Amino acid sequence: MTSLRPLGSSDLQVFPLALGGNVFGWTADLDQSFAVLDAYTAAGGNFVDTADVYSAWGEGLSGGESETVLGKWLAARGNRDGVVLATKVGQHPEYPGLSAANIKAAADASLRRLGTDHIDLYYTHYDKPEVPVEEIIGALDELVRAGKVRHIAASNISAERLAASLDFSEREGLARYVALQPHYNLVSRDTYEGGLQDLAARTGLAAVPYYALAAGFLTGKYRPGAAVDSVRAGGAAKHLESERGRRVLAALDEVAGAHDAPVATVALAWLAAQPTVAAPIASARTVEQLPALLGVAELSLTEDEVARLTAASA
Repeated sequence: MTSLRPLGSSDLQVFPLALGGNVFGWTADLDQSFAVLDAYTAAGGNFVDTADVYSAWGEGLSGGESETVLGKWLAARGNRDGVVLATKVGQHPEYPGLSAANIKAAADASLRRLGTDHIDLYYTHYDKPEVPVEEIIGALDELVRAGKVRHIAASNISAERLAASLDFSEREGLARYVALQPHYNLVSRDTYEGGLQDLAARTGLAAVPYYALAAGFLTGKYRPGAAVDSVRAGGAAKHLESERGRRVLAALDEVAGAHDAPVATVALAWLAAQPTVAAPIASARTVEQLPALLGVAELSLTEDEVARLTAASA
């Protein structure tokens, strides 16, 4: 069995790969979603990440689809206690923003869709600097005290606002962020490294990076002249146009070859080896895409390999 990792200062223990739920009810239908979730948990996975807005951007969708699929799966499998369930607030079309009233209403809506009485990890999806941190933390603390949320976390937030939030929690004895969800991968390092990463390290926050595979670019399937059938192909392929993107691919190929491992596994293993990172997030639309992601739990890169990838991505 793969050993679980502690999530920051919380009592949560998580698998070293968080399964992204953005595809559930969007590019993966109910049966595909159930199959992916079953395969992930059968391999020892226990950490599922979603958001109330997933996937409002899809044609004919309005948000909440992913949580609804997850709720049906949890009910069908009866395994709620074995899953660390993370969702987010602030972006659903009917519940936009981080006012205290909205946070509490959105949490209740998420709980209904998920068919559960508690959320293990509740993120503010995008910080709203116009809302005082005192209002945001106060509302989140109420949810924790009510037993609706076990732990709170932040995504897409500046180091300054994060520090102010932590200071307020500490000063008032309120619920405190235990995790941070930054945009972070081998071709996007300045979105986390620096002030945010330093603050996370200093305050014991766990990082759970999203876009861990750069919208699929770091799977290695995007190559010069190769056509990829994906809704995210345009965004991923643009990395091929940069010298750094090509340099990173070459280094990934080299390390992957040494381990006889998929390129995606190596890219995730580099992330997992970074200071503060507890578990990168990656999603799978089909069961066939899962093994390359799950491999991060077993692959340990040498210091030299980590350094080689770091240098290539500079």
